[in-house]
Amino acid sequence: MLIQQKEINRQGIFFVNDDSRQVAELIYTMISPDKMVIEHTEVDNSLRGKHVGNDLVTAAVHFARTNERKIIPRCPFAKLMFEKYPEWHDVLLAAPMEQKVAADIH
Repeated sequence: MLIQQKEINRQGIFFVNDDSRQVAELIYTMISPDKMVIEHTEVDNSLRGKHVGNDLVTAAVHFARTNERKIIPRCPFAKLMFEKYPEWHDVLLAAPMEQKVAADIH
């Protein structure tokens, strides 16, 4: 399965096409040159159970590492994946509100 990526201005997408239609996507926004927010992940029912969503987030993590970017996962699925894979935390950047709460706790 080929995961493709496009970025135009501040908007980006990782996606999978099947024949002539897009069947999976991870949409992100660049909020600064080194910070990307994963906004949304969606996988077509035909690919359910094949770990395509996981593959999309993995591609985003690899992209962030390669391009020295940090990720803020707003998408609930992406948040779950970052909880599941602590080895990805090198590119994880908590959202500003989460950072404030963490600072208040310590």
